[in-house]
Amino acid sequence: MARSLKKGPYTPERLLKKIQGKRPDAKEVIKTWCRQCTITPEMVGFTFGVHNGREFISVKVTENMVGHKLGEFSPTTKFSRHGGRMQREIEAKVVEKTK
Repeated sequence: MARSLKKGPYTPERLLKKIQGKRPDAKEVIKTWCRQCTITPEMVGFTFGVHNGREFISVKVTENMVGHKLGEFSPTTKFSRHGGRMQREIEAKVVEKTK
């Protein structure tokens, strides 16, 4: 369920204070644990270190991300490939073709 338009997007004041007074193109990473924070236009150009439960994932905010949540760009699980014997055979064929 979406947040009410009357309330506006959820962006903590503490995170907005970290942004104020800094240049968007700076190399500094702003660390945050706030995965539910909605990306606003003021955040475009900044790099955030979003915590995924284990480490901070660097997320460079672009204009296409406005309206989404920070947590969408920091996966919490690591993908391990599918398959087994069949998958290894397919990958071996691909390697042979490239040689």
